[in-house]
Amino acid sequence: MNLVGSLFSSSIGRKILMAVTGVILVGFIIGHLVGNLQVFQDPDHLNGYGAFLHNLGPLLWVARIGLLVAVFIHIWVATVLTIENHAARQVKYGVKHTIRATLASRLMRWTGVVVLAFIVYHLAHFTFGYAQASTFKENIPHYFMAEQYRVAGFPVIDKGAEVLDLRTMVILGFQQPIVAVFYMIAVGLLSVHLLHGFDSMFQSIGWRSAKWAGALRKVTIAFCLAYFLANAAIPGAVLAGKLQPSEPARVAAHR
Repeated sequence: MNLVGSLFSSSIGRKILMAVTGVILVGFIIGHLVGNLQVFQDPDHLNGYGAFLHNLGPLLWVARIGLLVAVFIHIWVATVLTIENHAARQVKYGVKHTIRATLASRLMRWTGVVVLAFIVYHLAHFTFGYAQASTFKENIPHYFMAEQYRVAGFPVIDKGAEVLDLRTMVILGFQQPIVAVFYMIAVGLLSVHLLHGFDSMFQSIGWRSAKWAGALRKVTIAFCLAYFLANAAIPGAVLAGKLQPSEPARVAAHR
């Protein structure tokens, strides 16, 4: 109990919490991206993936609640550390030494706020359907699987199963230019947030040293750039007309 209490009460403990929750959230966004990229494959893939997650039932909600807890702890720790940093500055500097600070670090709080707003909207848009176009929201189509959907080699969705047409939902959502542009801006800000977050995480867990700092920075930049481009490719392909909804013959009206 003392160990748990020290994580929340001490500065070092809070930095560890920031790093741990950051790792959890990074793991989620990578898995989320891998799942979403199935939109470029046959509709069976993304629709089967969505049905697989939905069929997890309570386990899916356990994962969601765990992620929300990680998000709130991450935000709380960031807020407390920011307040502590401001309080530690007893003397105001005559000249602001912000030249050494990276743009990502200076924008950390603002990118965090925008990313939080994006998460809320993204859940409303694709998880709960509240932000979908009214004609689609009221009559979300279902899709007939042409092939089995497998996870790690195990069949989880049978051929011919009727599942929610998640792929069409995603495509129709991004056909709205405002939604697509907002999504690309948000994932861009998330990538900037990650850029500084990785530096801080490596520093907190002791992996960042003079010897490895340069290499870690290059890997971090490459990862964040790849993450942004992969995410932006989805709405970009929709706006360019490269991704189209499922064939009408494979879709049934929602019953």
